[in-house]
Amino acid sequence: MGRGLLWAVLFLNRKIWRCIVISSKQEHLINEQIRDKEVRLISDDGEQLGIMSAKEALNIAVQRNLDLVKISPNANPPVCKVMDYGKFRFDAAKREKESRKNQNVVNIKEIRLSPATDDHDLQTKINQARKFLEKKDKVKVTVRFRGREVAYVKAGEEVLDKFADAVLDIATVDKKAKLEGKNMSMFIAPKN
Repeated sequence: MGRGLLWAVLFLNRKIWRCIVISSKQEHLINEQIRDKEVRLISDDGEQLGIMSAKEALNIAVQRNLDLVKISPNANPPVCKVMDYGKFRFDAAKREKESRKNQNVVNIKEIRLSPATDDHDLQTKINQARKFLEKKDKVKVTVRFRGREVAYVKAGEEVLDKFADAVLDIATVDKKAKLEGKNMSMFIAPKN
């Protein structure tokens, strides 16, 4: 078959080849991509049309000017549905966007202290943590021990206890103070 004749055949059969894969994130097989011998077909209004060959199912979809979409590939035989695939993808994207909009993302903010942190510096860090907690973020308070400061673990615990007592009216201690290496960490979550 010559090159010119091939293009003419594709141009004449354009109605059948109308749905082209554009993105690589396609989840379903559609139209000519379905290579199964038999499929269970569901019409666009939800009626079961029975088991038939994939070619017959594609012909029914073309007659209705819709797409044939494989919705359950693991079934025996695979389940295909006649639908407008573009509208289906649009609705799915819209639902996903709506669910993301209603989702509440919790961020974890970190505040670093040392066992020798003075009261004024501690109060500044507490005020910063209050701002984070008011925005419904969790706060990780870390006391870093440098060098020989590891010998003063009690001083680090006292600093964390002062910190927790200062924000107790708007927050709760999610995880108590725990020593990990040269850091002692505590998590504080906002009250509901």
